[in-house]
This record gives sequence, structure tokens and C-alpha cells, in this order.
Amino acid sequence: MPRVDTDSFYRYSLEHYGHTAKGVQWQSADTQIARFEVLRGFLPDDLSTLTIVDAGCGLGDFHGFLESRGERPGCYLGIDVVEPMVEAARERTGCEIQLLDVLTDALPQADFYVCSGAMNTLTREETKAFIEHCFMASIQGFLFNLLLGRDTLHSYNLCTPEEVRDWTAHLDAEMDTADGYLPDDFTVALMRRG
Repeated sequence: MPRVDTDSFYRYSLEHYGHTAKGVQWQSADTQIARFEVLRGFLPDDLSTLTIVDAGCGLGDFHGFLESRGERPGCYLGIDVVEPMVEAARERTGCEIQLLDVLTDALPQADFYVCSGAMNTLTREETKAFIEHCFMASIQGFLFNLLLGRDTLHSYNLCTPEEVRDWTAHLDAEMDTADGYLPDDFTVALMRRG
């Protein structure tokens, strides 16, 4: 069971903050963009032939970020578990956005999976499962960010790169990390070997 009821948590945020960074539980658009820039840095230079699945896509802001840079993946697919976000992301991106639960539903295969923030309200076991499911559905790799720290009883899930390395040791993956771009945040690139 998640730390919070994901559907209620995000519906409340959307009702109070609208289709904004705060509406998807980010402190600001600037911190959201900082995270997107790090994720983008782990992707290949040319996205035009790649299929990218945005797991926990929220309002489709990562797609908007890429478009603002004049970049378009060969195919962008968003997935989210919160229906109002799926509807808003469809409108905002014009892309296929599916109502799926990464933890329980079959996932489409893609070159890369990316995730920004969607694991922050999960339990540790759910976070491990989310990472594994997205990685297994990827052809080249899974890129994601997490909140940095030792886990507590707060609403948010805190992790360390060392924990993620332990959780993913059984996967055929090379792990790279980035930090220092924001306090209490880190990004992981799990790339398939070979």
C-alpha cells in the first residue's frame, strides 16, 4: 500500500494548484525543469528515432520540456495512474497517454523509460518493483529521480544511491547517478549492458 492514497493526493493537488508544477507536487517549475535537464542529459543526443515512455507522466510536462528545446522523440507515450492527469496530459501533449499502473499492469516496450517524481509517495517495496518493471520494459534503459535521504515515516519516500544499487544488483544493468543539481535529490540512469 502506498504511503498516501495516490489518486486522492494528486486530485487534491490539482484542485488546489491547477495544472502547474505545484499541482503535481513539485516545489516550483524551476525545480521540475532542473530534474528534467538531468534526465535529458542521460538520453542520447538524437531522440528522433527513440520510443520514450514517461512513467507517472502527470500532466505531460516532460514532453513539454522536450518540445521547448525543439526536440521530439520518435514516439512519446505517457502513462499515469491518476485519471484527471491522464486526461490533462492528452490535451496538453496531443500524444498517446494511457491510464496504467506501473506496479500491476503490463507495460509497453520502449527504448527508454523515464520517471520524474512518481515514486516519491511509494513504499520502498513498491519503489523497487516500479524500478524493476520499468527497466524490464525498456530496451536501452530506465532514467529516474528520487528524493535523497534516509527513509522516514513522512509522506515522501527517501532513498540513497547505495540502496538503489543494492535493489538493482540482480538486473543486467550499469548504473550511473547524478546529484548536486538540487538539494536532497538524485537521478539514476540504469542502462542495459552491451
